Amino acid sequence: MIDFIQGTVAYHTMEAVVVETTEGVGYQIYCTNPFEWEEGSRVRVYTHQVVREDAHLLYGFKERDTRDLFRLLLEVSGIGPKGALSIVGSGSPERLVEAVEQENLKFLTKLPGIGKKTAQRMVLDLKDKFEKAGWSQRWLPSEGDKGISEAGGGQEREAIEALKALGYNEEEAAQSVRLAREGWGDGQPDLDEWIRRALQLSMKS
Repeated sequence: MIDFIQGTVAYHTMEAVVVETTEGVGYQIYCTNPFEWEEGSRVRVYTHQVVREDAHLLYGFKERDTRDLFRLLLEVSGIGPKGALSIVGSGSPERLVEAVEQENLKFLTKLPGIGKKTAQRMVLDLKDKFEKAGWSQRWLPSEGDKGISEAGGGQEREAIEALKALGYNEEEAAQSVRLAREGWGDGQPDLDEWIRRALQLSMKS
């Protein structure tokens, strides 16, 4: 199994990036967005090899965690390499782990190519594996963040995603939304007001 390939980006295709190693060999690696790999740059691509009767294919990722998540998705009945690649390319591993742990079928069925039955299989097949791999502890919300989710349902996630779209990372956005939520006590804030309040607090911090 080829675990990673290190070399220089030679060129792109619409579905893959070609990385040339020091031995002068160019590896075609399928990835979610080939054009995020700058031509001429030195890169390390974490890979997964799929062997078929008619081809040996490489799928590549910038982060090892994303590659490992891709591998787990392949163990779910009904999800092949192209489907798994689309899933990991549609959002962060953290959101997928959270959705599986919370059995959030509504979120999972919004992923490309995932229907209700496949979403249910994802929960059954992946929940224990995430736990054993330690991903649940690493990526699920802290106790403070859980308080937001229990109080606000899906609204706090929408507020977090809105802040992330403005350039905040996950941790910064979650912290600002949590602080904004505390200001309302037991009341339920309007989403737009929640976002405005979180932005104000983030600029003060």
